[in-house]
Amino acid sequence: MDGLTVSTSDQMLQTGKTTSQLRSDKLKAESGKQTSGPSFADTLKKAVEEVNTLQKVADTKMQQLATGESKNIPDVMIAAEKADIALKLMVKVRNKIIDAYQEIMKMQV
Repeated sequence: MDGLTVSTSDQMLQTGKTTSQLRSDKLKAESGKQTSGPSFADTLKKAVEEVNTLQKVADTKMQQLATGESKNIPDVMIAAEKADIALKLMVKVRNKIIDAYQEIMKMQV
């Protein structure tokens, strides 16, 4: 909130600066902060790792069912469907990224 408030008046008394100087100092401090999150590459890498983990879990549960270690068929089917849906989603996202890249390459500079 701009203007004179109790907190800004306290800051003015302590620092001897005007409200505009306090505002510019605050903007400088905020611009110096790095507010960006993980990079796009990191996000994609994490998504691929999660899909890979789901695939491995589904494979393990299928092996346990085939060898007789587990008799929980619904659990195996749920794990397989989760892995399948995650893989399909990842392929669709990949296709959208490729389409976007191709559109950018078509643009004239």
